[in-house]
Amino acid sequence: MADIPGSSEIPDWSREYKSFFSWCPSKSLLASIRCYQKNHANNDLLSKFARKLASYRWHFWSVITGSEVDRNATIGGGLLLPHPTGVVIHKNAIIGTNCMIMQQVTIGQTAKDGVPRIGNKVYLGAGAKILGPVTLGNNVNVGANAVVLCDVPDGCTAVGVPASIVRKPQQI
Repeated sequence: MADIPGSSEIPDWSREYKSFFSWCPSKSLLASIRCYQKNHANNDLLSKFARKLASYRWHFWSVITGSEVDRNATIGGGLLLPHPTGVVIHKNAIIGTNCMIMQQVTIGQTAKDGVPRIGNKVYLGAGAKILGPVTLGNNVNVGANAVVLCDVPDGCTAVGVPASIVRKPQQI
């Protein structure tokens, strides 16, 4: 599990920043999503063009990264995708600020209605599946290959299939 440094409520935008010519597919994917969302509400000609260009960029970077992060998902600032391959995020999912999502993570819906709500400063380990109308609190860690089907309170760790909740020891 990882302890992600920084505030849980103030987005650390430097985690998403890249220089123009650097090769960083995950940050380029996020930049295309941010551009699309920024221009989504406006209907003037320039916004329509920017939205169309962002759509093409999103398609390109989705293929390059092998991920399916929906353009309409609510994603807080400071998201970090170190290895974006295989990441799937449902269009109605809500992800808080300064989260870290590793490879092969699925944030999606089950046969029941509802999608996950993920708090701030959450770490999702490789291969984790967060399914259904569950809520992950702030500062939560989810272990590799865990399948989370129930709510996880603030500051806890979820591991296993199906995930069981392990509370962190209290600090003195």
